[in-house]
Amino acid sequence: MAPGLLLVTQVGRSFQDEFPDVKPVLDRGRHLVISAADKPRKRSNHCWRVEALHAGTVVALPEQVATRVDPTIAGLLAELDPASYQTDVTWFASLPTRHSHSTSFVTAVEYAEQRMVALGYQTRRQPITVGTKPSQNLIGERAGSGDGVVLVTAHLDSINLAGGASAPAPGADDNASGSAGVLELGRVLATKNWQHDLRLILFGGEEEGLYGSKQYVAALPPAERARIRAVLNLDMIASKNSTTPTVLLEGAPLSSGLVDDLATAAATYTGLAVETSLNPFASDHVPFITAGIPAVLAIEGSDSANSHIHSATDTLNFLNWPLAAEILRMNTAALAGWLQPVTARPRPAGSIVSWGPNRIDIFVT
Repeated sequence: MAPGLLLVTQVGRSFQDEFPDVKPVLDRGRHLVISAADKPRKRSNHCWRVEALHAGTVVALPEQVATRVDPTIAGLLAELDPASYQTDVTWFASLPTRHSHSTSFVTAVEYAEQRMVALGYQTRRQPITVGTKPSQNLIGERAGSGDGVVLVTAHLDSINLAGGASAPAPGADDNASGSAGVLELGRVLATKNWQHDLRLILFGGEEEGLYGSKQYVAALPPAERARIRAVLNLDMIASKNSTTPTVLLEGAPLSSGLVDDLATAAATYTGLAVETSLNPFASDHVPFITAGIPAVLAIEGSDSANSHIHSATDTLNFLNWPLAAEILRMNTAALAGWLQPVTARPRPAGSIVSWGPNRIDIFVT
């Protein structure tokens, strides 16, 4: 433990906005180091957390090592459609709010469900409780040929913290960008056959405290938990907050392999700079990690510089479409590795004739 120092993990600038007089010793956007003398009376809320700075806790800029481009993955990346993605983001952000208790949240669920069904996914809605009121998660499933399952998740709800439940909350970056990303990844991945099941989930209740993802994980039977090979959570992927296009990959030691896979995919197929953290906080990957399931968050770098989230000004005109496209390329490449493509068996070039037991001739034409 580093004496006299504390680690702050925050969503956006939530800690800095609440404690503007606290001057960080080190500012890495989502993560701050502050003096113990500046420790606030409360340790956390659902937007920020303060804890002791333990030795070895780092946010790193790892060396990115590109691998050889895989032609199959390159072909899959060519299927990504920025126009389709932008259409979905724009539609979600056009709603007055997607607060988890609102009728327009249900409208957003209906839109997303129609998109999933059209892509061939089997859908269901999971009732959840957000605070004392009902809401729901949307789940879409596409079967593979093996025993495992890979999850791609995002939260569909939005919030206006200052204005309350009925105030405008377009949530263009937080998190129409991630929800539309799930749909676009689901569209592209549905064009291939995979060894493992693919499950798309759009959660409700994230902004109030991860209600949707917590209740989803709590309801998983042990055998179903054991099937999950990877969880990729998208939360805020379309605001360019620094000169260099950057993505933060946040997981835990049990998901460090997923973080490495995504970093390699970024180096091979994108121009993204990559930051990593194994100190998960405040998004829907956390309940999975708490349950021992490998999960990772992909979020825009330097998200603390994004002052528009959780307000009426989180609108389309602050989005950076090329950044979102790069993050989706990285995600697609990593997901292809986790899902594992089904390899077609080679077929003989001509007729096959069996003359008897263990006697087969192939005639090439």
